[in-house]
Amino acid sequence: MENIIYKEFGKEYIDQIIEIYKENSWYAYLDDLTILEKSIDNSLYILGAFENDKLIGFIRCVGDGYHVVYIQDLIIRPGYYRRSIGKNLYQKTSCKFKYVRQFLLITDANDKVSNNFYRKMEMIEGNTEYPVRTYIRQ
Repeated sequence: MENIIYKEFGKEYIDQIIEIYKENSWYAYLDDLTILEKSIDNSLYILGAFENDKLIGFIRCVGDGYHVVYIQDLIIRPGYYRRSIGKNLYQKTSCKFKYVRQFLLITDANDKVSNNFYRKMEMIEGNTEYPVRTYIRQ
């Protein structure tokens, strides 16, 4: 049985954050590690899923926490897909910010997995005329 713990964290896990981005081929974040570290520092909220002390996924949000919360990242290590970790990270974060009026994200329009996931989380799809998809919590 998995023993996954969810907790807030920061740049003390920067090496594991980098590993997760690499494992998912999210290389744009890795162009400048100084900027990545600053973006982690300046995030509104980061919630991680941990197995023992290993970071296996996280959700990272930016915004003011009152009027708008934007999900910047929701990412899981590939070996941990389809175990409800992303769902749990999303739901815990949505609950924390349940009174925030604009709880949203943008994802690639052609990423069927991400689009299906956010629909299952009951997010509402925004304008479909562009090559990205915006989702807002109902």
